[in-house]
Amino acid sequence: MTFTQKLDHIIDKNNSLLCVGLDSSFDKLPKAFQKKDYPQFAFNKWIIEQTHDVVCAYKPNSAFYEARGAEGIRELQMTCHYLVKYYPEIPIILDAKRGDIGSSNEGYIKYAYEYLQTDAITLHPYLGKEALQPFLDKKDKGCIILCRTSNPGSGEFQDLSICPPLEGGAQRAGDVDKLYKTVASNIVKTWNNNNNCMLVVGATYPKELAEVRKIVGDMTLLIPGIGAQGGDVEKTVMAGLNSKNAGMIINSSRGIIFAKEPRNEAKKLRDEINRYRG
Repeated sequence: MTFTQKLDHIIDKNNSLLCVGLDSSFDKLPKAFQKKDYPQFAFNKWIIEQTHDVVCAYKPNSAFYEARGAEGIRELQMTCHYLVKYYPEIPIILDAKRGDIGSSNEGYIKYAYEYLQTDAITLHPYLGKEALQPFLDKKDKGCIILCRTSNPGSGEFQDLSICPPLEGGAQRAGDVDKLYKTVASNIVKTWNNNNNCMLVVGATYPKELAEVRKIVGDMTLLIPGIGAQGGDVEKTVMAGLNSKNAGMIINSSRGIIFAKEPRNEAKKLRDEINRYRG
């Protein structure tokens, strides 16, 4: 089963577009978990057991595990393998924002898909399609590419007005567009030959989210920025739904995993998203 097929299945089964981000920073874990032999894994397992029936995916952010060196990376692997063993229907998205020359990407692929056994990975497009081809060639895995990110400073480059080149590199006179729109257009037109590409578009920019949706049609979008970053659920859903009343993986991390009642928060957000889906 491909990542896309797995995602579609669990969206229907759990009636959910909610992704829980496992941003399990050791310093923010409850003291009881910090004292355990495998603190991040124990915490993640606890979160998974409370939320597995209300999510469409889990998204561990690699940085919070790399920060603890070998121990953290081991616990990230333990988390992923636990999901593969006990909840194989739920996709795992590795939030690592990789992107390098082709030979380096082969190493990232082995880490993400063989060592961790994840289903998809976040990538940045700055090096172009040629460099990311090793990821794109993995037909059963998801390539989730940064487009319009949720952070306040994202417009420094993403909002730049550019003249997209014509085929062969010739400059197109007078046809100016935002860089993030060019990223979206290129990916949907020339990168997605295996139907395994998705885009990251932040909930903090609903206007831009709606513009990206028009460009990419029914392509699925990973949408961070709900919860701690202040994204509005109603505006996000209205801007991001595709023609199939889906097409979104709406992520919440800190707002769920560090809540007093993580299950209640996850279910509440899942149900709120569905209310606006209609």
